Amino acid sequence: MITIKTLEEIELMRESALIVSKTLGMLAKEVKPGVTTHALDKMAETFIRDHGAEPGFLGMYDFPNSLCMSPNAQVVHGIPNKQPLVEGDIISIDCGAYKNGFYGDHAYTFEVGEVAPEVKQLLEITKQSLYVGIEQFKAGNRVGDVGYAIQKFTEDHGYGVVRELVGHGLGREMHEDPQMPNYGKRGRGKKFVDGMVVAIEPMTNMGTKDIVQLNDGWTILTKDGKPSAHFEHDIAIVNGKPEILSTFKYVNDALGIVTDIEDKFRAKPYGA
Repeated sequence: MITIKTLEEIELMRESALIVSKTLGMLAKEVKPGVTTHALDKMAETFIRDHGAEPGFLGMYDFPNSLCMSPNAQVVHGIPNKQPLVEGDIISIDCGAYKNGFYGDHAYTFEVGEVAPEVKQLLEITKQSLYVGIEQFKAGNRVGDVGYAIQKFTEDHGYGVVRELVGHGLGREMHEDPQMPNYGKRGRGKKFVDGMVVAIEPMTNMGTKDIVQLNDGWTILTKDGKPSAHFEHDIAIVNGKPEILSTFKYVNDALGIVTDIEDKFRAKPYGA
């Protein structure tokens, strides 16, 4: 069952989403060759708690950490460890925070030092596909409209779109209805209405769409061992239009990226 949020609840969800956004911004300065995902995970847990929230992932479904850290061919749900990142890696960092009874859930794939041009392109197209999908999250459209837009954009660039893992509704629970696949047919699925809040999160593989799971019960890998990218935003429908509750502003500031791509999805700008 889809839970519709009030404007007051959406503002509370924005607070949770922004804590995640600021956490990712803090981590953007720390992702570099030689750092371990275990160390980054501890930094994130401290940062989230210092900002009056609880790590959203820690202990959920018995997950052992605050961040899902998925380098290179890992798609999602990687477990932090003490192996240092190296020059040329990429690392998907998926983070959750719980505050005021609501979750924020937000992800970004970072470059570690200088990465290969074809990997950089994978990240850029996957990030763009997120906003292509958000464009379709508006009153009157349906789940399939978002999935179709993401799938067509990424497949037109020659990439594989993961089928088994999807975005989701978000609120007082981390995973609510509706499921939000990154593939689909236009005009199919649940209809969008004001007050819906979802996490849209394209997961795009450089090669095949096929995936496998490690014996740890969590880590998802590309079947062909090629890199995978993952970006995620939290979005509400307000006055019929998509309103991004999370932001990459803090990541962009840390990395020196100048973009206005989020502006049209925001009723008011975020402060520093």
